[in-house]
Amino acid sequence: MSRERFPYPWEVPTPHGAEGWEEMYPYYLISRPETHEVERKLFWIADKIHNPYVCVPFDILPHEAWGVAISQYTNRTFVIPGARGIERRLINGYLYLGFVPVEDPQEIEQRVAYFQRRAGYYYEHWNQLYEQWKRELEGIIHEMEQLSFQPLPEFEPEEDVFTRKLGRSHHFYHTYRALIDRVFQLYQRHFEFLNIGYAAYLTFFSFCKQAFPEISDQTIARMVAGIDVILFRPDDELRKLATKAHQLGLSQRFLATPIDQLDQLLTTLGDTPEGREWLAAFEAAKNPWFYYSSGSGLYHDHISWIDDLRLPLATIRDYIKQLTTGQSVERPLEQLRAERERIADEYRQLLPSDAERQQFDQLLQLARTVFPFVEEHNFYVEHWSGTIFWRHMRQLGRILADAGAIDQPGDVFYFNPYELERFLFDFTSAWATGIPVRGRQEWKDRIARRKEIIAVLREWTPVPCLGDAPETVSDPFAIMLWGVTTDRVREWLRGEVGGGAVLTGVAAAPGIIEGPARVVRDESELPMVEIGEILVCPITAPSWGPTLAKVKGVVTDIGGMMSHAAIICREYGVPAVVGTAYATTTIRTGQRIRVDGNRGVVEVLEA
Repeated sequence: MSRERFPYPWEVPTPHGAEGWEEMYPYYLISRPETHEVERKLFWIADKIHNPYVCVPFDILPHEAWGVAISQYTNRTFVIPGARGIERRLINGYLYLGFVPVEDPQEIEQRVAYFQRRAGYYYEHWNQLYEQWKRELEGIIHEMEQLSFQPLPEFEPEEDVFTRKLGRSHHFYHTYRALIDRVFQLYQRHFEFLNIGYAAYLTFFSFCKQAFPEISDQTIARMVAGIDVILFRPDDELRKLATKAHQLGLSQRFLATPIDQLDQLLTTLGDTPEGREWLAAFEAAKNPWFYYSSGSGLYHDHISWIDDLRLPLATIRDYIKQLTTGQSVERPLEQLRAERERIADEYRQLLPSDAERQQFDQLLQLARTVFPFVEEHNFYVEHWSGTIFWRHMRQLGRILADAGAIDQPGDVFYFNPYELERFLFDFTSAWATGIPVRGRQEWKDRIARRKEIIAVLREWTPVPCLGDAPETVSDPFAIMLWGVTTDRVREWLRGEVGGGAVLTGVAAAPGIIEGPARVVRDESELPMVEIGEILVCPITAPSWGPTLAKVKGVVTDIGGMMSHAAIICREYGVPAVVGTAYATTTIRTGQRIRVDGNRGVVEVLEA
């Protein structure tokens, strides 16, 4: 039975057993009577790209940081004409986004002049500003690295006393505040270039749609493909290491070692000159390229390569296996660039005037100049700095557990960031006096209850959208990043839940391929993916590039033409259909499927 609308945020029922979930999170992320008027005006989508799982309380921090930054840069800094930013709500622990538009045509017109001056300055000086940005990000990351949590001693060391250093309680408490401050700084920089990077691409996209009414979204995207960005560097390093191991005659030592024992191989490779040479190259690649999360980097339990070397070693082993059979492991960068020039030349010739061809070239060049940032920022913020941040937080958890303030190191993540600050004051001030932490039993009980709630919420399926569905989904970010289209919203309104032998989605990366499916629900299952399979998953993370290098095709539930999954698949030359909504619930591992990345169709060939 079809519905006229989706539920409003306050109408979504709480699953049995999760009552009281709201108290885990900051009040302003929860629907309240005083916010209903705003919530009723917006159309909300479940943010399954950045927040596919229920949020353990502390893990709301990155979303807090990016939430304020994206709206500030949209509405107050660059004054994007048609948008004010994104409002956020947590529903049963899952994040929903409401895109806040500028509706008054006169106000939109007034904002255009601000945007043109400010964004125009950035476009004109893009390369210079971007180099400054990189240096600034590296500086913040270095500051974050220098921070450390140390167990509080029985007495202050005498060298600290005689040199008049501030007390350890002050250092411990303010290390946490400094760490949180760096996270917010990083996300402020994260969005300094991002929205106007997308805006440049959207301007080129709109020009093409107007000039060539029949052109597909994929064709436009392919004209800016072939980017060589830092985000691909970690995978490039693994390819180089695999090639070096093969050239040094070490292939069989890797292939003969079970995947779960690859880290032990590092302790034995040094018994030969060839092994020592390879180990030196391996060590040189680690910093910073192994500071790469196996997931999005937005959750505390996303482990990075540097913290579990089995992850990169398994990929090196896969590349070695390909090399031993005569296959190339290089990314098809030159092929992509040749193809993008062919497509651009073809459409340029269709334009009727020199002026239009000049405008086409200018917009295309701008899109190619700024587009690398759309992917590159992830390495600095979510991966490199994210790895360091979560390492610090795990160390903090170990110190608190060893001191008896919490039961287990992981319990630290069941505080939200603002509760934890208060608890750390309790911890440090109690240490100063020499008494037990005053809130220990209260928090022990709260954490136990929160674990019960989180377990229930993990089993809940988020409603895809909230609020009144628009006649037409027109927000370009909702369409291009999240894959929320008018047709998809109508399916959800009709209550369709997938199934059947044919799935439709966004034609993300060209090509047609058949093969066995491998359904992967999160990054922990990536090691099970075999060479030649078709990856079926909710969404890919930027760090899944090494996996994409060994699969024949990709199908995702979530995402649009400019989602990370779509971009990475085009860069790796892997046929892909994204935003199918139901692939992981319809397809089973081992089934033979056909992926048509030209039309956006996935067929299940075996029942």
